[in-house]
Amino acid sequence: MMLLSRHIRKEAKNDNSYNRARKCYKYISSGISCGHEKISHGPPFSEQPRQKRWSAWYIVLVSLLMVFDNSSTLRDRFAAARRYLVDIYGSFRRPGKTFEGFINARRILTAKGKRILHTHLGQQHRQVAGKFWQRLGWEVFAADGSRIEMPRTAANERAFGCAGKKKTGPQLLLTTLYHMGTGLPWDWNIGKGTESERSHLRSMLAGLPANALLVADAGFTGYELLKDIITCGRHFIIRVGASVTLLRDLGVESRIDGNVVWLWPSGKQSKQPPLKLRLIALNDSKTPVYLLTDVFDRQRLPDETAAVLYRMRWGVEVFYRGFKRTLDQHKLRSRNPDNAMDELHWAMTAYLLLGLMSVEGMIAAGTDPLKLSVAAALRRVRTAMQSSSRWRYKGDLGVLLAKATKDQYHRMHPKTARDWPHKKNDPPCGIPQIRTATAKEIHYAQRFYDAA
Repeated sequence: MMLLSRHIRKEAKNDNSYNRARKCYKYISSGISCGHEKISHGPPFSEQPRQKRWSAWYIVLVSLLMVFDNSSTLRDRFAAARRYLVDIYGSFRRPGKTFEGFINARRILTAKGKRILHTHLGQQHRQVAGKFWQRLGWEVFAADGSRIEMPRTAANERAFGCAGKKKTGPQLLLTTLYHMGTGLPWDWNIGKGTESERSHLRSMLAGLPANALLVADAGFTGYELLKDIITCGRHFIIRVGASVTLLRDLGVESRIDGNVVWLWPSGKQSKQPPLKLRLIALNDSKTPVYLLTDVFDRQRLPDETAAVLYRMRWGVEVFYRGFKRTLDQHKLRSRNPDNAMDELHWAMTAYLLLGLMSVEGMIAAGTDPLKLSVAAALRRVRTAMQSSSRWRYKGDLGVLLAKATKDQYHRMHPKTARDWPHKKNDPPCGIPQIRTATAKEIHYAQRFYDAA
C-alpha cells in the first residue's frame, strides 16, 4: 500500500493546493473535480446532504481499487479500497464509512459522467499506444461477446431473465471492441444475457476511428450489420460459415473485381441492394476458413495480411479469459440489478486502466504491448496495495508494471489440461454455400444498379 501511495503522491508533488488530487493520476483526472466541488457534468455534491463525503474523485478511485482487491465480497473490497484511499489522502476529508453510502453516492455519477471518463481514457489509450496504434497499416479492432454470471436473486432474475442453457441463472452480455494493437479494450456494451452481440456492436460503431478495420468471427455475419459497417465508413474482415449463402455471377461485376461474391438474403432481394464483398479462402489448417471483407484493394489488404489479422483476433478470447478468471470477474457479486451493471462497468474500466499503466511502461522500454501479462501486472498492484512501510523496494509502480510481461521460455509440452470435462468442443462453423445467381436475382440486381 505504501508503494502505491508514494507513486501517486509522486505524480502530485508539484501541486501545492488542495486540488492536486485532480492531477495525481493522469489517466482518470480529466473532467472530474475533487474535494467538494461540483462534477462538471452534474449537480454539486454539496446539494446532496447524505453524500457530502463522497466526491466524484473518491467514487472513481474506490470503484477501481475494489476491482484490484482480491477479497471475496464487495463489502470487504470496499473496506480495503477505503483504507487505501485514506492512506493516500490522509490530510483530506475522509470518505464515508459505509458500503451502502458509497453505493448510493456512486449512483449520482450519471451515465454522462461515465462517458466523459471513458472518452478521456480513450484519448489516453491512443496516446499511449504510439506506433502500436496500427498493426500492418490498419487501426484494427476485434469484436466479440461473452456472458457474465450473476447471483441468482429474485431481483436479478426479474430484471435480466435467464439466457443460455436450461437451469442457468441470470446473466449479463458483455460485448467488447478489443484493440488489437495494444491488447486492451477500446469500448464495450453491457446488456441482458438475452440481447444480441450484433445490436451491441452496431451501437458502438460510431465510437470507432474513421476507416477502422473490424475483425470478427462468424457470429457477426449479418446483412444489416455489414451494411451498417460499410455505411458508417468502417471496414471489416469477418469469418463466414455454413449458415450463409453467397452469390456469384450476379451480372454487375467488372473484370477487375476478382474473387467477388454477393451477400443478398432472399428476404432482402426485392427491397435492398446486394452487398458486394471479397471472399478470401485460407486453406493452411485442417478446417478451411473463409473470410469476407469490403476492402477490394489487394495492395492495401493482401490475402496474407487478412490471414494474419484474423488469427490475431484470438487475442480477444485471451482478453476475456484474463478478465473473467485472472481478474475474477466470471461471476458478479451484486445482488441488485442496478449495482450489477455498475460493477461490471467499473471492472472493465479498471482492466483498461491497469493495461494503460502497464503498456505505457512496456512501450517506453521497447516491449510489444501484446506481451503484457495481466496476472503479473495485477500481482504487482496488489502487492503495492497490501505492503507495509517495511517493504523497501526502491522504485515506483510504473517500473514494476513495465516488467509485467509473459514468460518467454520455450515450452516442451502444450499448455493445456490433460482432461478437462467442461472444455468446449464446439464444431467448426463450416464453409459458406456459394452458388450462381438465378435469372430472377440477376434481374433484381440490374434494376437496383440502373436506379443508382
